[in-house]
Amino acid sequence: MRKRNLILLTVMTIFLAQCTKKEISSSATKSAATNKTSAFSTLASPAGDVVGKVVVGYQGWFAAAGDGSPFGTWWHWPAAVNNAYKSWPDMRQFTASYQSVYGPLNNGQASKLFSDWDQSTVTTHFQWMQQNGIDAAALQRFDPNGTEGAIRDGVAARVKVAAEATGRKFYIMYDVTSWTAMETEIKTDWTNKMSAYTSSTAYAKQNGKPVVCIWGFGFNDSKHVFTAAACLDVVTWFESQGCYVIGGVPREWRTGVNGSRPGFLGVYHAFNMLSPWLIGAVGNVTDADNIYTNYMVPDQADCNTNGIDYQPCILPGDLSSAQRSHGNLMWEMFYNAKKLGVQGLYISMFDEYGEGNQIAASSETSATVPAGSTIPSLNEDGTACSADYYLRLTGDGTKMFKGTIALTATRPTPTTLTPPGSLTPHVLSSTSIQINWSQVTDAPCYNIKRSTTSGGPYTVVASGVTGGTYTNTGLSTSTTYYYVVSTGRINGSESANSSQVSATTTP
Repeated sequence: MRKRNLILLTVMTIFLAQCTKKEISSSATKSAATNKTSAFSTLASPAGDVVGKVVVGYQGWFAAAGDGSPFGTWWHWPAAVNNAYKSWPDMRQFTASYQSVYGPLNNGQASKLFSDWDQSTVTTHFQWMQQNGIDAAALQRFDPNGTEGAIRDGVAARVKVAAEATGRKFYIMYDVTSWTAMETEIKTDWTNKMSAYTSSTAYAKQNGKPVVCIWGFGFNDSKHVFTAAACLDVVTWFESQGCYVIGGVPREWRTGVNGSRPGFLGVYHAFNMLSPWLIGAVGNVTDADNIYTNYMVPDQADCNTNGIDYQPCILPGDLSSAQRSHGNLMWEMFYNAKKLGVQGLYISMFDEYGEGNQIAASSETSATVPAGSTIPSLNEDGTACSADYYLRLTGDGTKMFKGTIALTATRPTPTTLTPPGSLTPHVLSSTSIQINWSQVTDAPCYNIKRSTTSGGPYTVVASGVTGGTYTNTGLSTSTTYYYVVSTGRINGSESANSSQVSATTTP
């Protein structure tokens, strides 16, 4: 009898969820209700700021002692020496930096770190996004009512400035992990603070509506104990505010098992877009292919049936667990997503140094990590990678996703930057020499180096040079000069030097 009652209760729960779903779908809060039909077959939404676009998750949660931030000390960087920290940033491009708790790097330089409280840091990050064709950033926002509230408010303002300056889009991504009073407080936070950002030209819109993401509904753990009714209330409330709502959901969202709580399918189907979380599920290319077959393909089919946009995760892999295979894992995920025809992509994450899943510029070799630590660098598997390699890889993946390069299972991105070739010197006068070179595809700038001794040491005479020519003036007469040129990137990465050429000024 108890079993029969349980079955009846389950059936009634599903029926009520479906009724609620139908009410949501027919209300004015749903975008394009006509999409929710069995005739749906391609896209639930036309191209916008998230459909047809590549978005990065942006933590923006790093602070340093002495940065003047409300947090007042180290935040998400180690506050005490942790020699097993997962990764270290490449610091060559940052205007402001702060001495860390570590001793010197292996190359003898000071071990400094950045703070997201500095506008220059956030702007630099968004310049990297701009340079590599990344469309938008999802700014992570945890419970803003505790000690982190003031600094998160400040970082949101800095993200707005940086996005507007670089032509990128951004949107608020609420992470409801451990947020006890989430159901009421998330609405208050949006109404009183975050909704003001939607007036920015840089705030992401989809179907003419401001985008909001809610990450964490339905996860089957002690940090996400919200009921399905509470979660559905929040989703429908944001839609009633005229928002296009993305759900960051468990990878088992369709089946309601393992990582997903049962009884949440009505919540998941209430979202405008679904973005299943894959951190911890993908550690190599085989895992990526299994996720494609067992999750992504049926996920897309379910979204198609229900008129929901689909935005799967793309992962670089955990650097500290040797998952990356110098980019092969990430490229396989780009390839699978494009092959499937998904509506958008979410890169997990842009700046997650603490978990080793970042694509932002990172230490190339052990020379630029703290001495005595085991913090890995990008060449951890023996393959040299430039600091910006995963940014460049994301740029190429974005091109493939958008169809500007062909679908290919073979990773096209070289792990290191290519030096320019065909250097040719021309003596212009007794005090000037012009250097020409063949430009490298997708290289924004070049560094010109000079010596009066064959083989160097070389001094940088110009950096950030665009094009394929540079005129070196103010030289001494009747003097032989030796030149090399390297390819440069905005974050300070550079290629090896080109072949050396020489020329002698006239008397």
